[in-house]
Amino acid sequence: MENLPSTKGLAILGSTGNIGVQALEVMAMHSEYFHLIILTAGSDVNLLIEQSKKYQPEMVFIYDETKRKTLKEKLHLENCIVLSSEKELFQAFKQDDLHIVLMAMLGFSGLLPTLAAVEAGKDIAIANKESLVVGGSLIMPQVREKNIHFIPVDSEHSAIFQSLLGEKTSEIEKIILTASGGPFLNRETKDIEKIQLHEALQHPTWQMGKKISIDSASMMNKGLEVIEAKWLFHLMPHQIEVVIHPQSVIHSMVQFIDGSIKAQMGNPDMRGPIHFALFYPHRIHSPLTRFNFLGYPSLSFQAITMKKFRNLALAFEALEKGGNMPAILNAANEVAVDAVLKEKLSFNRISEVIATMMTQMDFISNPALNDLQASHWETIQKTKELISRKY
Repeated sequence: MENLPSTKGLAILGSTGNIGVQALEVMAMHSEYFHLIILTAGSDVNLLIEQSKKYQPEMVFIYDETKRKTLKEKLHLENCIVLSSEKELFQAFKQDDLHIVLMAMLGFSGLLPTLAAVEAGKDIAIANKESLVVGGSLIMPQVREKNIHFIPVDSEHSAIFQSLLGEKTSEIEKIILTASGGPFLNRETKDIEKIQLHEALQHPTWQMGKKISIDSASMMNKGLEVIEAKWLFHLMPHQIEVVIHPQSVIHSMVQFIDGSIKAQMGNPDMRGPIHFALFYPHRIHSPLTRFNFLGYPSLSFQAITMKKFRNLALAFEALEKGGNMPAILNAANEVAVDAVLKEKLSFNRISEVIATMMTQMDFISNPALNDLQASHWETIQKTKELISRKY
């Protein structure tokens, strides 16, 4: 615990989501080391109020404009400021007593807050993979320029990050991201057409939100992680491999140029990588359940069938293409998944919708921020129109 500050100023953006809720649990395990500065939510105003009363942040903000009045009226905390705009939130990032921002917002909405937190020079615990998928070319140069810690929270990327401690990225031959295979690992490709929504939401090993559960079932979650890994670890597409590992205890691996492989293991519990990220560069004793090898007498691996999980193939295609193509992929997927959850689109049509948009949208090879924003919103609109018209 050498050089560990007595308190670490923390902001959790997306506190009402699955990662945010678990991050608050981790924080509560070690309350003596954290001072909660900011909590934000997308639209769940009731849970945000409940969390604020329990954890006493200095500031709160809700993105849903229709809920801001409710937040101000119902949250009666003497020393808590209700922020009125995203601009005020970004200004709050500049506080000297804020040390780390956990970015747990969902989807494209995390891009601007991530950029703002990096610009403010704060360490980032990144659970919002979409911000890197869309804007990795904008974020990572600033991360290096500001010389800040940018710690992945996804279990796979946390595993790679931990495996690379003390190593040189120039000596990476490839990384191997593991995937559980989701709820349809043992289903025949031809049976994917018959999948129902409730089946897609039943992940065999991880407890996740609905959107990520669908992404995991379709393998898009792994596809987004592939693109995220490129930016986090400065890799070429051919250096990223994905294998099925149903037990989900080897979270990912790094193979080096001498042929040796390092893997990081642990129980499938997101509080582990959250714990690591919040305390980095230190390791602090955790009360979480320890991994027991005897509970896993055998570990298995198998290749991924790209025909069965077409979304992963589309993600590799977007990565190879570069430019604004990952933004198009991500936006089309966001709309398609939302349509599936609202039962306006069948699960097996997700990849078809995404592939269509990847061919129809204009490609920009070297996009600026405004180009990425325009690509996102135009893809959102055109994907909605496609689903409404064709499905």
